[in-house]
Amino acid sequence: MKSFEKAALLFLLRHLAAGIAGAVVLATGLLWFDVAKLATLIGNSEYGITATVMLYAGLMLTFGSVSMGIGIMAMNEDTRP
Repeated sequence: MKSFEKAALLFLLRHLAAGIAGAVVLATGLLWFDVAKLATLIGNSEYGITATVMLYAGLMLTFGSVSMGIGIMAMNEDTRP
């Protein structure tokens, strides 16, 4: 693997990790504070574990993708006078 490929991969992985961390914080907050009785609904469901996994996975996928996209779009371009 070339050095610029390694740098690009690390750049994307850092942004992905930041997005995943944000998703975990949001999902945990939603369940902890029982927003819209979500934790109660999940707790009373027979598919509570599945719902929790889907909540976390969906938010991780979304936030990770958005974070990577923002990272790419915020990269500086070479400007020539």
